[in-house]
Amino acid sequence: MHPARLAPDDLLKECRRENTRASGPGGQHRNRVATAVRLTHTLTGLMGQANERRSQKANAEVALLRLRLNLAMEFRPQPTDLQLENLHRPSPAWESRRRGTTIRVNGEHKDFPSLLAEVLDLLHWREDDLPKVAAELQVSKSQLVRFLRIEPRALANLNQRRKQGGLSPLR
Repeated sequence: MHPARLAPDDLLKECRRENTRASGPGGQHRNRVATAVRLTHTLTGLMGQANERRSQKANAEVALLRLRLNLAMEFRPQPTDLQLENLHRPSPAWESRRRGTTIRVNGEHKDFPSLLAEVLDLLHWREDDLPKVAAELQVSKSQLVRFLRIEPRALANLNQRRKQGGLSPLR
């Protein structure tokens, strides 16, 4: 399973956590208490960090979301035979967010990194064949592009690969 799709507690078991002091505005509490949080996924070395909140707990939640997004963006697992067999079946999380041929999710929602990992894995395994991936996920091509636009790095990376292949960028 892709690490971005793990339950938060399971993902945290695979991480090293560092708490440090944040600098900048926020008063004495922010400057004297270790409220900044950095999570490092030990298997991949990818990180998520946050220091903009005054609470260590709030920063830990933001750092976890950022780590999951970074994992979704940067980590591409090799598919198992079972995954290759079932590529045409969207995950239950994807299905719960799909309405007809549209997908509804906010980039701040806890499910977003998992859904992004699913889409990016499919694009990778299907060699960026956007119409084929959209059909497998049972959404329109324009909805899939709109979904990728939520995380600008995802669409930028896809457009870079399209440019290398001589295709026009998606907007």
